[in-house]
Amino acid sequence: MTTTGTGIVHLSEREPRVTGDEMVASLIPPPQFDDATFETYRADDTYPSQQEAKELLAAFAGGGAPAARGGFFRRAKKTPELKPGVYLDGGFGVGKTHLLAAIYHALPARRKYFGSFIEYTALVGALGYQKTVELFRGADLLCIDEFELDDPGDTMVMTRLLGELVASGTRLAATSNTPPNALGEGRFAAQDFLREIHAMSASFQTLRIDGTDYRQRSVDGHAVVLDETEYQRALEDAAAAGTVSDDDFSAVIAHLATVHPSRYIRLIEGLQAVGLRGVTRLEDQSAALRFVAFVDRAYDAELPIRATGVALDQVFGDEMLTGGYRKKYQRAISRLVALTHS
Repeated sequence: MTTTGTGIVHLSEREPRVTGDEMVASLIPPPQFDDATFETYRADDTYPSQQEAKELLAAFAGGGAPAARGGFFRRAKKTPELKPGVYLDGGFGVGKTHLLAAIYHALPARRKYFGSFIEYTALVGALGYQKTVELFRGADLLCIDEFELDDPGDTMVMTRLLGELVASGTRLAATSNTPPNALGEGRFAAQDFLREIHAMSASFQTLRIDGTDYRQRSVDGHAVVLDETEYQRALEDAAAAGTVSDDDFSAVIAHLATVHPSRYIRLIEGLQAVGLRGVTRLEDQSAALRFVAFVDRAYDAELPIRATGVALDQVFGDEMLTGGYRKKYQRAISRLVALTHS
């Protein structure tokens, strides 16, 4: 699937394939977090929880106990014993993935993995549950970004997998926009799985990180929309320096239904920009969720998006933005705004 040279391709014509070995090899932080450290995480003084989380996570990664607060003679508060997992709960753009990558880089471990939730569940689908357990058993650290439980199957698989790994000594670090005891809430019959969800959450120490979306601090609050002439010029300029994609939005949405989300990263491999013509509002929730997964991978790859039609921050309907998946859609909107400005 690797594309070299320059020119324009069509995502709707790409049929990516990925093996289990390739999926495992890709379990490392995204390129923009190659150099993420605790030192480069800029905590916002307005939100003390950011600095507190940074210090606790540095301790979790082996950097010593969190710094004592207060006067010289004040007795330091006793630090609670850390659980085998840490869980970063917070809004969009507060630096959770940066901190997760900092844990990965700081922990002196021989075997450690970093991937999105969907990458881990896809790996189970590709290798089978038992082979996945055997693969990760004995690992020092598993980092899980964008932790979500969207259906009962994922709930059962991930709770069993993480339970077995914790029992064998693996440490866990995860990020999400939902506290672990609320995973699945509003999306499926979570009450039927409360025992599994609570058992999993007992392995994590939850750290709440407050703050404002850093992606929205430096750009306009809306996605950029181009007219046809601007769009054509933008793609031609980008194609002169590298490979870009150019597709009707509806064709991309239809094609995403034929490609497993774990392969979306290969769908955009080798591209320097993504072009979407005639964006329309999404009405089907399954299609919308696939598009969210696509946006996540484009964001990880730092791919600029150029688009015509409906503004991409308006692509999700009102019912979606108030339903059980609203946090996923809100995260995608934040990322889409940033990518259309990049």
